[in-house]
Amino acid sequence: MNGLPVTVLVVWVLCAAGWGAVLLALRRGMRGPSRGPALFAHTVTPAGTVLLFSLIGLGSLYASIALAAEWWALLAVTRFRPERLLSTGGLGRLAAWAAVTAAATCAVTQLVLPM
Repeated sequence: MNGLPVTVLVVWVLCAAGWGAVLLALRRGMRGPSRGPALFAHTVTPAGTVLLFSLIGLGSLYASIALAAEWWALLAVTRFRPERLLSTGGLGRLAAWAAVTAAATCAVTQLVLPM
């Protein structure tokens, strides 16, 4: 990819790998009637997020950074079992997910786009 910085490629790879890891964890761990909507929502999230960021004028790199941080933070907080966020997590796990996501997004954005 001529002219594309390596850090952007790394962000895209981390984003795709995080999306795939969450998808596999959801397919493996979720049971019952909530499985279908959860998988559908996870499948349409990348396109919807990139579209939203494009509409507000930020572009897909910011969206990719945010999504990668979100998915890897979810896997870290729930120990690779995303269904724990709702079933046994409570507000503490949700708050931890939000805090880890925010910290990772800020750190990676400063690395990729130094200001």
